[in-house]
Parts: sequence; structure tokens; C-alpha cells
Amino acid sequence: MRKFLVILDDSRECLNAMRFAAMRAQHTSGGVTILSIIPPDEFNHWIGVSDIMREEARERIQAHYQVFAKWMRDRHGIDPELVIREGDTVAEILAQVKADEAIGVLVLGAASGKKGPGPLVSQMSRSSGSLPIPVTIVPGDMSKERLESVT
Repeated sequence: MRKFLVILDDSRECLNAMRFAAMRAQHTSGGVTILSIIPPDEFNHWIGVSDIMREEARERIQAHYQVFAKWMRDRHGIDPELVIREGDTVAEILAQVKADEAIGVLVLGAASGKKGPGPLVSQMSRSSGSLPIPVTIVPGDMSKERLESVT
């Protein structure tokens, strides 16, 4: 089964990337892996404090994941898996792609503001020629109806 890898973060455009991944997975009998990455710079404190912060970050990720997972199960019949990694975002995305051979497409959401598509889309676009899988970039302001028509 081919899986769509989508990144869970705090961006608005993440929502459309989730929608696209779920709809494509449903239409192609695929799966969805939701990857959330905790940056290492969040834990540059004393050991006890960094452990608490790491646990709080994981709890926050789990809560967001539960919302998306319920929606995917109820609306699209997709039961996504959650993977949480710690480290540099691009390096961890590449590590996840290498670790899971079933991942066939990376789905990213692009911001629609004047500042550009966002740092993750910019970084992954620069690396796209050497990636082992295709990247789908979903506009953050694309309507649900348009998403449904292209998936």
C-alpha cells in the first residue's frame, strides 16, 4: 500500500495538506502517515526542564493528531499513523522517507501570504531533485471544493 506522508505543524496550510493526503489516500486505496517533528532548539534548558517540555510537546502533538485522525477515519475511512521525530525538519522528513519504503508521496501545504510558501516548502523545493519520492505542494488557500475536484 502506498502512503502519503504529511507534516503536522502549527501552520494554517497544514490543514489543506491533511485534507489532500486523506482524499488521495481514499481514492487510491492508500494510507496516510502524519509526521510531526520537534525541533531540537526547543530543549536547550536543564535536563529536568527539557524532559518536561519534550513531554508537553508530545502531548500537544497527540492532541492535534487525534483531531485529524478522527476526521480522516470518519470522513474518508483512513486510519492514519502518527510518527513523532526530534531534530532538524528536513533531515527528519528524509529519514522517515528512508525508514518507511511504503511512503510514496510527500504532501506539503504552501502558505498563501506575501512572505512566500513557507520555510518548509522552500527548503524541500530546493531538495526536490534529489528526493526519492515526489512532492505535492497544496496551496493553503485552496477551497475544499477545489481540493475534492483535483483529488
